Amino acid sequence: MNDSGARLTHLSEDGAARMVDVGGKPATARRAVASGRITMSEQALAAIRAGNAPKGDVLGTARIAGIMAAKRTGDLIPLCHPLGLEAVSVDFEYEEGAIRATATASLTGRTGVEMEAMTATSVALLTIYDMAKAIDKGMVISDIRLIAKSGGKSGDWNAPL
Repeated sequence: MNDSGARLTHLSEDGAARMVDVGGKPATARRAVASGRITMSEQALAAIRAGNAPKGDVLGTARIAGIMAAKRTGDLIPLCHPLGLEAVSVDFEYEEGAIRATATASLTGRTGVEMEAMTATSVALLTIYDMAKAIDKGMVISDIRLIAKSGGKSGDWNAPL
């Protein structure tokens, strides 16, 4: 039991970690959106924007890395189900001194895709760091969080503004 009195689903009766059995759950349309940002120097931001960072197309590579990571979430996060994702997108937005990554994952299935969206966001941001670290080693990745989810037994949820 947790503080709210609800049973923790990833623990067996004797407290051992386990993968949740989702076999009896109905397949429903599920979608999750996650976001995070990386702050950096104006020099690094300008190089990424101009497409002349030392390692090449930073955002294009980060987009592919995020999508690949979403597909491998079950291999990376213990007790996370491997999922047959139907769609994953990773988008970027320039902000003052930063780049925001937003990932969306969806499928029709028996379990949610929140971890896939957050993994895609995290790896996309890590890839930006890797590709621009020659310009700015002091970049900071922050604010990775779930923005919204839909589907499943718990229904829709949106992060407070």
